[in-house]
Amino acid sequence: MWHNAHMPSRNGGVHVATTSRTYKGKTYHTHLLRRSYRDGTQVKHETLGNISHLPEPLIDLIRRSLKGEPFLAASDTFQIRRSLPHGHVQAVLSSLRRLELEPIIASERSRSRDLVTAMIVQRILDPGSKLATARELSGETAASTLGQELGVDQLDEDDLYAAMDWVLQRQGQIEAKLARKHLHEGSLILYDVSSSYYTGQCCPLAHHGHDRDGSTGCPIIVYGLLCNSQGCPVAIEVFAGNTADPKTLSAQIQKLRQRFGIQRVVLVGDRGMLTSARIEEECRAVEGLDWITALRAPQIAQLVQTGALDLSLFDQRDLAEIQSPDYPQERLIVCRNPLLADERARKRQELLAATEKLLEQIRAATQRPQRALKGEVKIGIRVGKVINRYKVGKHFITEIEERRFAYRRDQQKIDQEAALDGIYIVRTSVGRQDLEDHAAVRAYKDLSKVEQAFRSLKTVDLKVRPIFHRLENRVRAHVFLCMLAYYVEWHMRRALAPILFEEDAPEEAAALRKSIVAPAQRSQRTQEKAQSKRTQDDFPVHSFGTLLKDLATVVRNWIRPKTAHSSSGEFTMESQPTPLQRRAFQLLAQAL
Repeated sequence: MWHNAHMPSRNGGVHVATTSRTYKGKTYHTHLLRRSYRDGTQVKHETLGNISHLPEPLIDLIRRSLKGEPFLAASDTFQIRRSLPHGHVQAVLSSLRRLELEPIIASERSRSRDLVTAMIVQRILDPGSKLATARELSGETAASTLGQELGVDQLDEDDLYAAMDWVLQRQGQIEAKLARKHLHEGSLILYDVSSSYYTGQCCPLAHHGHDRDGSTGCPIIVYGLLCNSQGCPVAIEVFAGNTADPKTLSAQIQKLRQRFGIQRVVLVGDRGMLTSARIEEECRAVEGLDWITALRAPQIAQLVQTGALDLSLFDQRDLAEIQSPDYPQERLIVCRNPLLADERARKRQELLAATEKLLEQIRAATQRPQRALKGEVKIGIRVGKVINRYKVGKHFITEIEERRFAYRRDQQKIDQEAALDGIYIVRTSVGRQDLEDHAAVRAYKDLSKVEQAFRSLKTVDLKVRPIFHRLENRVRAHVFLCMLAYYVEWHMRRALAPILFEEDAPEEAAALRKSIVAPAQRSQRTQEKAQSKRTQDDFPVHSFGTLLKDLATVVRNWIRPKTAHSSSGEFTMESQPTPLQRRAFQLLAQAL
């Protein structure tokens, strides 16, 4: 079958004629450049050349040009007025909206709600001070499309401070909505406490206390985080820096039962939080409140001395349940991890050696021929400064005289402590019919999920510190906004796990674990992903932070004709996402 088509032309009769031929079900096209002319009463066609070898778009351009359609170079016609990173904004903001966090913050849209949403998203994208945040949202100095997307591109830092005050007043309502969404009667609830240093001097919350950031010498604030059993954050509360961890417990119990209305709950806390004193004073008398915690080392040693704990139990197994009259109506689940025992023994030897090195310097100072260190008081002061620097002073016996200093290891105490290496005891009031031994141990180990939250809040992504606020309520609002940002990030990480350096086959990983006492295993798929740095779909593997940077390369361009003297005729166009970026958007859309 043959088909001949040509078009009239204004260019001296020259046009493009297309000939199509179908052979064995396949169509072949021939494009000829022809000139039409009249010879007497007849119209004839002269073939000037065959342009079938040219790309189809170029052939179409030649055809349209011969028809008289004018063309100009794009650079002569349009200009890109502005370009802003957009892909990372789209990823985070769409995730927040799929999680329905905006109606959780406030049921009706308002400028305050939009500003709070902007601060949450910006905390994930690029955390900074409120002045820096205002600059990045403002239309004049925008660093992304976030301000425009939320309609808050006309603002200053005072608007953000007002929005912080507004959201702090709603914190109780917001946390109650999150609790209804993620908690239920009988839930396992993870609770832990951390701190962040404060570099100013004006905040009444800032006090010197137990600084978990290291010896910075700065005052600190303390905050306690409540999560569900999977590690999803639900509520956070800020305390003065000199508040001891156990003293924060009563506020959380009251919050769970009164504000959230949960009458039956299992609270999981570490051994420094749920101490025996706190359990007796604040937990045992509360109906419906159970707990899971662990014993301290002196308590474990006491069980060995009284015979309640027989170390020969672990000759053939790594987990056993025991009873003790010192812990009535409670289960004690004893675990022994050989790998943990080896690590503790290695670390003890290193700390003992480091302490001996310091003590040897003092001993040498008492024996030097000139200006020798002498005097029981002076020697004692020097010894006191170093003996417990590495927390092993209890393992040394020291002898201080006027002109002599000697030390030696207390091998008996060292051996007594070493006998308990790798042993820890989980303590719970939950009956076996409700929670098996291995499940109770798993619940206690799940406190690591709260520690992961603190790492993200403090260092990895959200950077709750440094704290730039002076007013107490602003500090509380700042920490609350960081928690809401982590809430969004937590869900995003789970959705994006297949393309991140994170476990994306948890069931496979759990099957590889021989015992709940044994260290957690990574699935074969995750190990291969970490080794090859490529996903199963052959995409490069990212961390959460680098993926956001990759997504930020999807930009929104503002384009307008060069001849336009205003925004008339202006339009926007976004760059096309790469296959990896499309995969990221797909994962977020599917999971959230």
